[in-house]
Amino acid sequence: MRYSSIGRMLLVTAVAISSSVTARAQFDDYSVPGRPEIIAPIPTGNPSGNGFFVNSSFVILTQTFALGKQDIAVRGLLDSTGALTGAPGTLIGSGRVALSTEQFGRRSFQPGYNIGFGYKFDNGVAVYANFTQTTRQKYSAGASLVPPFFRGSADLSDTFLTSPVFNFPPDYSGPDLKTTFDTNPAFTTGNFYGIWNGASVMDIQFNQSFTQGEMGARVPIFQTEYSRVYGLAGARYAWFLEQFYWRTVSIDLIGRAFPSYAAEYKNTLSQRMYGPYLGCGHEIYLGKRLSFGLDLTGSALMSITKERVKYELGDHTTQAKRSRNEFNVVPNVNADFNLMWYPIEGVQMRAGYTFQSYFNTRYMKEPVAFDFGALDPAYSTRAYRFVSGVNFGVGFFF
Repeated sequence: MRYSSIGRMLLVTAVAISSSVTARAQFDDYSVPGRPEIIAPIPTGNPSGNGFFVNSSFVILTQTFALGKQDIAVRGLLDSTGALTGAPGTLIGSGRVALSTEQFGRRSFQPGYNIGFGYKFDNGVAVYANFTQTTRQKYSAGASLVPPFFRGSADLSDTFLTSPVFNFPPDYSGPDLKTTFDTNPAFTTGNFYGIWNGASVMDIQFNQSFTQGEMGARVPIFQTEYSRVYGLAGARYAWFLEQFYWRTVSIDLIGRAFPSYAAEYKNTLSQRMYGPYLGCGHEIYLGKRLSFGLDLTGSALMSITKERVKYELGDHTTQAKRSRNEFNVVPNVNADFNLMWYPIEGVQMRAGYTFQSYFNTRYMKEPVAFDFGALDPAYSTRAYRFVSGVNFGVGFFF
């Protein structure tokens, strides 16, 4: 009797263990709908425990082309002495726009990367840090001594480029002999004074890059069998770096271009923004080991804006520069849409779209300051600036 009772107890225990194993197998089956365990803090396929996680993504982003319209050069020459036209400063040539910031063309996409790591606790709270960096996007345009279809006046004045730079020192006078007028005994030399007056080649370039970093926490708020809601909070860093380059080369009458006959201009606008952010997220289990998530965050960032402007001679013997710092508040709203797939436990594949908006940022309204003696190009406030694009990545939970 005693042995039969023991036998029955062993049988019941075996059935219980078997049922537990079967239930556990179903519990971990991602194909079974309504299992909140796979709706896990990113990136983890094992939400029931704590541990470290890392993720890495390839991103393709595009941002607002934040540059104003400005004409840089026209075709022709300025009679600086008045010996040819009788009035100093008279333009010889058609005066058609040869180089403008409108020639940069269409907006382009910037590839980059995102890396992150964090730790998830038993209670579902996760702390994390992310960093995003794009490559530098370069836009360029140029003008040379060849006008469109070689069309111009018979005196070939349209083969020269002129910009209205003034107040520059003699170091930037350029070659004395630029045209045959300078060799005519009836006229004096130096009739086209300055590197930017009667130049042969001009190139402009505009570069943009974007960097973002975050440190924060993800806190569970509400969860059902098919979805969950969580809060997001932390600190955010964003950096917009924009640079405008302009290089001018003046060639003498016999085709020589020494370094002292060239001038370089550089305008750098750097906006580093820091501040806290708050938001929330919602994930929905779709079945077949798939889930969809939406994160919304908002922040008020303090922007430290640095404006740096510089003219420099081509041989780097002399330069003129000016610096200025500004501070302003930049409201920011981000939205991230992600589709997540958990092929095996501890691994997450992700594809998504991000949209970021920044308000009250600065931009170069007129990037070039033609007054050499008072370098103060026109900056202005832009009502909005967008950064958006797609990402593809993988995450691992340990």
